[in-house]
Amino acid sequence: MSKPFNPAVRDFLDGRIWLRMHTPFPREEIDKHIDANYIQTITGIETNPSIFNQKRHFCNRCENKDQTRFTTFNCAKCEGPCTYCRQCLKMGRVSSCTELIIWSGEKLTYPTNHTIAWQGTLTPHQQKASDELTLSQNKRVPHLIYAVCGSGKTEILFQPIHKLLTEGKRVCIAAPRVDVILELEPRLRAAFPQTKIEALYGGAKPTMEASQLVLATTHQLYRFRHAFDAVFVDEADAFPYKADATLQKAVKKAVKPGFPVHYVTATPSDKLLLETKRTGYVSIINRRYHGHPLPVPTFIPLWNYEKQIRKGKLPRKLIDWTERCLANNQPFLIFFHHIGLMEEAEPLFQLIDPRIRSVHAAHPDRKEHVQALRNKELPGLLTTTILERGITIPNVQVAVVGAEQQLFDKGALIQIGGRVGRSADYPTGDFILFHNGITYAMDEAKTEITKLNKGGVHI
Repeated sequence: MSKPFNPAVRDFLDGRIWLRMHTPFPREEIDKHIDANYIQTITGIETNPSIFNQKRHFCNRCENKDQTRFTTFNCAKCEGPCTYCRQCLKMGRVSSCTELIIWSGEKLTYPTNHTIAWQGTLTPHQQKASDELTLSQNKRVPHLIYAVCGSGKTEILFQPIHKLLTEGKRVCIAAPRVDVILELEPRLRAAFPQTKIEALYGGAKPTMEASQLVLATTHQLYRFRHAFDAVFVDEADAFPYKADATLQKAVKKAVKPGFPVHYVTATPSDKLLLETKRTGYVSIINRRYHGHPLPVPTFIPLWNYEKQIRKGKLPRKLIDWTERCLANNQPFLIFFHHIGLMEEAEPLFQLIDPRIRSVHAAHPDRKEHVQALRNKELPGLLTTTILERGITIPNVQVAVVGAEQQLFDKGALIQIGGRVGRSADYPTGDFILFHNGITYAMDEAKTEITKLNKGGVHI
């Protein structure tokens, strides 16, 4: 006869790979579950000899095997040379003497009674993509929704997710950026009012409940292992996910063996397109849900803008554009390539209107400022590329200062322009690229947007 276990421990650990010392349960409780074989322990870092007497390390949490991402030190705890993984260090240090734990007892069963409270209707293009995605999920093959900004990508996911939930399956929507998760959370909670939903990102406290629908930044998936029946990666081309093979591996590790990872983006890389076509299916939507075209960028020269801002003066064209937005009561986003330059410009913009603020990834009031823009308490924000995606503000006008900078590649510019005209009530707006010289990326972004408006791309 098996020994009783604490269901709360199972609810928390099932599908997770966790540091033994960092569980939210007393040590004695975890030890009891280990002794009863409900919890399995795993060494944090595996070290094996290789050729020329070199040691090769492997992180059992993030599955990193890049030897340049490990550091060996003299550890006070194990009193010997100890190696830790720098790849997933943000999620708590995993070293040679660390014990990781996974749930190996009775698995969770999830409810099958779920409703969709969303009252909208999908367009024929959206419905087709939604049906194709469901078909791919049934076949357990990956699917890419390649859909323009503002085409209603999130709504396309509702029916496939609902089908999974009613089958008692566990689902994850992952995104590289916190802002995307913050934007998605209220929409998913409204759409699935009966479903236990959890949002995981840096600073968010994990609930102790077994959540059937998990929204998470891709970094949070380092802490999951064989947890989900499907993972949907939103904004799959965004940094850092697109450039980090270990993050991509973490996402695949989070899904159960043999189950698919699906992708949703307006600007897929050639690699993602080819890979998905080879192993699964691609749905293309080249029209916004309201039927209006994507905003085509306007190029406006802003010669020596950096020098002028550093001298304490905003270029005249930039002042005029900002004042026009303010006069028309239109919210605005102004993108900068560099935090330092943006912070030098902020007090100059505040001479035009003292309510204008700036935000960047590490800004302590980022969430509050974005919400204040939504609530019309702030007229506009200066921002880095942190807000290039995952944010919807009705009637927002957008400008880029320094569009010639390398940071603004074709994908980034298309995403930035995608903030404009998303609402059916305000389907048009300014998408201004202030520049110190036109680049290939600017031309390519304009060409692709024009092509999509004429009838789409072919792959």
